[in-house]
Amino acid sequence: MPANEEQIRDLIEHWAEAVHRGDLGTVLAGHAADIVMYDVPQNVRGIEAYEKTWPPFFEWQAQGAAFEIESLEVVAGDDVAFAHALLRCGMPGDDRRLRLTLGLRKEGGRWVVAHEHHSFPIADEDEAVREVRRVHERWYAGTAAKDLDGMMAAIADDVVSYEHDAPLRHVGVEAVREVCARGLDEDPDVRFDVPDLKILAREDLAVAWGLNRVLVGGSAETWSRGTRVFERRNGAWVMIHQHVSYPYDPGTGEAATGLRP
Repeated sequence: MPANEEQIRDLIEHWAEAVHRGDLGTVLAGHAADIVMYDVPQNVRGIEAYEKTWPPFFEWQAQGAAFEIESLEVVAGDDVAFAHALLRCGMPGDDRRLRLTLGLRKEGGRWVVAHEHHSFPIADEDEAVREVRRVHERWYAGTAAKDLDGMMAAIADDVVSYEHDAPLRHVGVEAVREVCARGLDEDPDVRFDVPDLKILAREDLAVAWGLNRVLVGGSAETWSRGTRVFERRNGAWVMIHQHVSYPYDPGTGEAATGLRP
């Protein structure tokens, strides 16, 4: 294999290994100062903007995601080259492949990445619906097991949630975590599900709605209304908005918590 192609292959393989380790310094090392990246969720220009995209990805990846080159092809001239690859990038059970195209140039005798383009194929809508349904099923299991970390795994850092109680809105995953932790502490035996769950997904956005059923102690049962919005980020669905409520009884001025479907 020509020397240039060998050097580029090594550069890309070391970059992918560094991404998987969360080694930011090595991830940045082989990139041009004026890099332009077309990422899955955004486009960035310049090495400083490129650097800021990685910490959130590393946090998501630390939950158990893979980042591994499956195939790599390199074509190189004397001072310009390109490469394309397919990578495993997702949680266990995610069979999609991340598509990667790189444009490289030689600077001061070494190869650097000047352009980077990541994308996933447009998701099959039926599979997207199944993935969002599995998120709900993990919430049901996490609630029953009092697994707060598991319940939070699919909540976006910048989530905005309209809960049953005050304040008007809870902003950020830590605020939602406090609500969930309080609920688990107050009810020693609590289960939650949405029996009539409906899900609509298009590309990287999905909305789910239905009646929330909460069972406490095997006998007490309450129902409320729930709407949740999801976005696919870095290959995984996360909740970015939630709205839950009880109907309002205008005769008493109280929430109607005793209604049944």
